[in-house]
Amino acid sequence: MSATRDCPSAEDVFRAAERLEGVVHRTPTFTSRTLDSLTGAQVILKAESLQRAGSFKFRGASNAIASLSEAGDERGILVWSSGNHGQACALASRDRGREAVIVMPQKAVAVKVAACRGYGAEVVQFDEDATTREVLGTEIARERDLVIVHPYNHPAIISGQGTASLELLQDHGKLDFLFSPCGGGGLLAGAALAASALAPDCRVVGVEPETADDAARSMRSGTIQSVSAPVTIADGARTPCVGELNFEIFKQHVHDIVTVSDNQIIEAMRLLWERCKLVVEPTGSLALAGLLSGQIEIPPSSRVGVLLSGGNVDIVAASRHFG
Repeated sequence: MSATRDCPSAEDVFRAAERLEGVVHRTPTFTSRTLDSLTGAQVILKAESLQRAGSFKFRGASNAIASLSEAGDERGILVWSSGNHGQACALASRDRGREAVIVMPQKAVAVKVAACRGYGAEVVQFDEDATTREVLGTEIARERDLVIVHPYNHPAIISGQGTASLELLQDHGKLDFLFSPCGGGGLLAGAALAASALAPDCRVVGVEPETADDAARSMRSGTIQSVSAPVTIADGARTPCVGELNFEIFKQHVHDIVTVSDNQIIEAMRLLWERCKLVVEPTGSLALAGLLSGQIEIPPSSRVGVLLSGGNVDIVAASRHFG
């Protein structure tokens, strides 16, 4: 895949928004006096935890699958995913009557596996010590003539994810800062494209777990860095590296990438649950954890957007971390 040829633009995000109108939820935003007091800013939370299939991933999945249909390709799809991309593609495929095969690790969160099956997809689980999702997925796709929809390094995925930030900026006007989780980089890249068009002075900040700091290291070095099997509560950010397309956008439009500990993620999640009454999963809490970490200087009264990327959480397992 050529980063220069296939890299999406802000115009692609606007086209995705038109394609997805009436398909995805225009998710609500929330404010919190507690968060404003803690940060000295005006914080606006974009609750993609309330999106269909429980995360922002439904935007990219729907855009990618609709794009395939527009091109006349009606084959079944195959995706590899720790959960949210799989759920999103399963639901988007069901909406369009497509076959969907989801390759997931054996240690994937049980509620995410169940949701994929509940949306009608075939789930193939694998032992991470024996193979990789990319190797297994590619083999299955070739044998069964399925289209691979990459979870983040895909133009239609990136532009679809960007519609979350597009909505946020359309609904609330220009922001001074926009914080986004970063795993493979689809949501962050899409956010950066949307901000470049509607709020060019907005500082776009990515947040990833400190044990999965490949994106931060990539930005510092200027070349894509990788991490092997990172251990973090944020299962959606356990990607080995960012995508080539995503990184090209980062270099042009992302200002900072910071890392946070699992304890900081848990505290952000606790705050969202207890004070904001929003059930958000660990990966979905990354952006708020980054804001609260204080690593980015936020001038008083700044307007700060925070993307809460998903709410697909095992409540029992997560609550154990709250003590």
